[in-house]
Amino acid sequence: MFWRKTHLELLLSKSSMPLIKYVAQLLGWLIEGIYEVLYRLNIPNIGVAIIFFTIIIYICLTPIQVKQQKMSKVMNIINPELQKIQKKYQGKKDTVSQQKMQEETMALYSKYGVSPTGSCLPLLIQLPILFALYQVILYIPGYISRVADIFNGLASKIVSVNGYGDILAQFVKDNSVRNVSITAEATQKQVVDFLYVLKQSQWSKLADISQFSSFSGNITATAEQSRRINTFLTINISDSPWDAIRTGFSSIFSGHATVIIVVSLLIGIMIPVLAWFTQWLNMKLMPQQAPAGNDSGNSMANQMNTMNNIMPIISAVMCVTFNMGIGIYWIVGAIVRCVQQVVINRRIANLDPQAMIEKAKKKNEKKEQKRKDYTANISQNARTNVKKISPKFDTSNLSDVETAWDSEKVDPNSITAKANMVRSYDEKKNNRKKR
Repeated sequence: MFWRKTHLELLLSKSSMPLIKYVAQLLGWLIEGIYEVLYRLNIPNIGVAIIFFTIIIYICLTPIQVKQQKMSKVMNIINPELQKIQKKYQGKKDTVSQQKMQEETMALYSKYGVSPTGSCLPLLIQLPILFALYQVILYIPGYISRVADIFNGLASKIVSVNGYGDILAQFVKDNSVRNVSITAEATQKQVVDFLYVLKQSQWSKLADISQFSSFSGNITATAEQSRRINTFLTINISDSPWDAIRTGFSSIFSGHATVIIVVSLLIGIMIPVLAWFTQWLNMKLMPQQAPAGNDSGNSMANQMNTMNNIMPIISAVMCVTFNMGIGIYWIVGAIVRCVQQVVINRRIANLDPQAMIEKAKKKNEKKEQKRKDYTANISQNARTNVKKISPKFDTSNLSDVETAWDSEKVDPNSITAKANMVRSYDEKKNNRKKR
């Protein structure tokens, strides 16, 4: 197996967020598998690994997306009936009326085999994946053992220097190193995280530290390996677009701009712009729900339109501040969803709405029948168990019992005779007390 002991040892380099850490662990295995394949193909690049990872994830989510779109189309068909129910109870705010409206609405959903929360499922699945992916990218050495191996050798040399923790802590402060915390008691695992997030300019400053002069060659070699795996289209994906924009304009105004810096500046600007555009395009390709025909429904439609316009802007803002790996994921994910949406729209457009409804009805009827059969089986098993626990009394042996207690018909030396004697004694004793 390609995740080796090193991968398991870097526990401090992994996400510790509740729930997210488990999703991140699964995604970490997937990304490590992809990276291992790229490594064997001599393309050890984290940016490329993120692209393949994103495509695989959204291919896996395609069945859920298709189901969501089908339910959306069915919802448009049953919307007139839903409006009738809403109109029937319009203005009735009492508890009984609201409960009846809820019951009739749920009965309508059940009739057509539609789940009112079905459209939320893809979002609920994607959000943990997005948060977990950010944690994986943030702690790449903790999830990809080959990346950790690049920095482990240098980290072991650094921790052998007296006072290395204070030296690195001061370096982090002086050079504004982000996404890492170093103290005097820093472990080798934390030093690995520190080395992973360094920019190229910071690597040269690290090599200039006098206490590390004995292994400055190792620092230079590690910096080159780090540059190779993190560079994607001339940019370092551990940086944010804001870093590239700020560095680019600063270099241009100071007259020290190079071709690479200008290209990085353009890419830094393009990432949030593409994040906005691809998200906006994806929203436009999504099928729109038919107007509700009432104030409440129209208000919800307006809120949805507002959200569709705001979400792409939020995506752009987040991509400016997050590292470029997240931006790559967001853009590639939106592009894949757009392609999926075009294919799904064409497929669903050719489906017969009535056939979809009939299929949903039959599916719902099967579920209901299974539920009834399950309930009936439970009841039958309960009755059977009660019969076993409480058997009927057999009266055919009653005469034998009476005979057994008849002292005149039993053997004087038997246990029954002795029991009869005790019983007779007790009866006489009780009769005396009553007198």
